[in-house]
Order: sequence, then structure tokens, then C-alpha cells
Amino acid sequence: MDENARMKLWKDYSKSRSAEIREKLILEYAPLVKLVAGRLSMYLGYNVEYDDLVSYGIFGLIDAIDKFDCTKPVKFETYASLRIRGAILDQIRKMDWIPRTIRQKQKKIDAAQKEIEAAFGRNATEEEIAEKLGISGEEYLEWQSQMKITNLVSLNEYVEQGSDVPNGREASSHFDMPEDVLEKNELKQMLIESLELLTEKERRVIELYYYEELTLKEISVVLEVSESRVSQLHTKALQKMKTKMGKYMGILSEV
Repeated sequence: MDENARMKLWKDYSKSRSAEIREKLILEYAPLVKLVAGRLSMYLGYNVEYDDLVSYGIFGLIDAIDKFDCTKPVKFETYASLRIRGAILDQIRKMDWIPRTIRQKQKKIDAAQKEIEAAFGRNATEEEIAEKLGISGEEYLEWQSQMKITNLVSLNEYVEQGSDVPNGREASSHFDMPEDVLEKNELKQMLIESLELLTEKERRVIELYYYEELTLKEISVVLEVSESRVSQLHTKALQKMKTKMGKYMGILSEV
């Protein structure tokens, strides 16, 4: 459906609130739910079924369609993406899918990593962290796989802070305020420095996922590795980048 047809559909729906037109809008934007669910699945790894994420996201899409004001200068895709992501994360929070043991493992990894980096003044290697924890390299990789679900913490914070429709200044202004320029420059520098911490494959995963917007499956084909390996590389990259990105980590949650 082209843009003109979509606009007509929105105008008709805003006037009639017809169930039939609403269904057409749901079908039209259903691929957006799959996109958001696919990107969130990168954080969750195999802890949550992709089909479940899509099911939760549909409720967010329906909510977005019912509440969207097509007269405002905001793209529906932008507005709906936030609602869809919020619906998925809300459902996961309600089900409390992060076991206490996983939270404890995350704390142990963070503590070991900080201790090693304080002692040697550089990033800790996987082998060093595993040795510090008293576990094998294979067991450490398994821990990392389980840790993916804890990335929901930063995602939740992002959704809670950014789920509203942009305000007038953000939506209509073509000029950046001075404080925004400074923040963008700071973010750019932080991003450059954080990418320098990554291995070549980790950096490639970040580039393909966040800049070229490929899915986990597509990245696995490009890099000729398994999807689980892509997932591991993504987790490692985010853990390394977190040390530099700090408060800006939320930017990596955007769709």
C-alpha cells in the first residue's frame, strides 16, 4: 500500500472508527511488529520464543492504532514502534522471566570484570573472567547466553523514558539547541571510543544490526556463523561498550 492510500485509510478511520478499517490498519502494519520483535529477540537470545514476542507486540500495535492522532507531525511507525516494544517488555516484566540465579551470575561477572580491570588497567578477557569465577570457558559462554535477558533492564529504562510522542520542538524544529549539539558531539565521541574496544567480528555485528538494520538470522548468513554465535558476539560487544557509553547505552535500544 502506498503512502497516499495509507493516509486515506487513517483519515477514514479517524472519522468512522470502523472495525473493518482498523483490521486493515493492523494487517498493514503487522510487519512492524515482526521487526520490533526481531530486534528485541537479539537482547533476549533464546530465553523467549520469537512468536511469543510477536503475539505480545500485536497488542501494542492495536493500542497504537487506537491512540494515534494522524493530525500530528509524527510518523505512525515511530509512535507504534515504542508502543509495540513497550507492550512486549511489559508482558515480560509481568511474567518475571529473569530468575534470581541469573541476576546473581550477572553480579559475579561484573564484579570479576571490575577487579581484573582495576588490577591490570585494561579490559578483562573472557579467559581471565572465567578463571576468576572458577568456571570453564565453556561454562562462561553458557553464563553469557543466559545473561542476555538481563539486558531488559536498560531496555525498560529506555521505554519508560522515551515512550511518549515527541514534543513540539523535537517534531517541528530543523535546528538543534546548543545543549543538544553538545550532547550529540559527546555521544559521537563515546560511540567512537566504545567501538574501538571491540574485536573485528563484534564491531561488524554492531554495524550490521544497528546501522544496516539486519536481523540476527541475516547477520549469521553474512558472517557465516550460527545465530547463537551472533547472539554471543552481540552480548560481548554491549558489555564492552557499556564501560564507555554509560548513560548513552539507551541509544542502542532504538529501532
